[in-house]
Amino acid sequence: HGAVGMASDWRDLASRFAKSGISTRAVDLWRFLEEGPLSLTDFGRTLNDDAGADVFRGTGRALLGYSMGGRLALQALLEKNHLWQAAVIVSVHPGLESEAERTTRRAADGSWATRSLTESWPAVLTAWNAQEIFKGDVRKEDVGKMPTLLDRDPAASAQLATRRREIAQSFVNWSLGAQESLWEQLAEISIPVLWVAGENDAKFLELAQRAVPLMPNAHLAIAPGTGHRVPWESPEWFAQAVTHFLRTGSHP
Repeated sequence: HGAVGMASDWRDLASRFAKSGISTRAVDLWRFLEEGPLSLTDFGRTLNDDAGADVFRGTGRALLGYSMGGRLALQALLEKNHLWQAAVIVSVHPGLESEAERTTRRAADGSWATRSLTESWPAVLTAWNAQEIFKGDVRKEDVGKMPTLLDRDPAASAQLATRRREIAQSFVNWSLGAQESLWEQLAEISIPVLWVAGENDAKFLELAQRAVPLMPNAHLAIAPGTGHRVPWESPEWFAQAVTHFLRTGSHP
């Protein structure tokens, strides 16, 4: 899941995948920070160890990550001898390429960390969802219809509020500004990868179009009429695209 997200955000999509015979396990990223800081590279090793400890009765393992979760997924895929046989990367930034950019991003995420701990939780969510990145290039009359993940049921929202400390920690440990640029390492990911971006998410579509040719077995899937939150803005399209990829290793 993404920053300020939670494992249950995948519930509807898990049901869609189940109808196609694909079982899923939604990963709660916040539990990895319960005992303190964890670097991005350490997370990759920890996630792989965690998945390897699962009892597995399937025919193959695929790792799916969205936004921040997608950046974390890339860390796991870059670990040697990982167990993943395919991956789906959604709305992801492989890394900033200058120290000036990283410094600016760390400062911005540091501010979010502080807000996560000090402001009322509804105010934090409202401010987070008001960011330009989540609006996409949509018609003005459609903006109010875009999913914000503010529509979680009250119990889920209350549960997320209990993770304020871990969310704040993630803005420090897992900031894009704390991440090493992975552009030159993408070629090391040899498994089939479906890299997904929204048609209206100009910045991340450009990043996807640059990243996919650098990988030996990657396919680009562009969600029509969709912004940054592809899995929730276009759930039917997304479920069909991922299902086709997992069955065939390609994207039409």
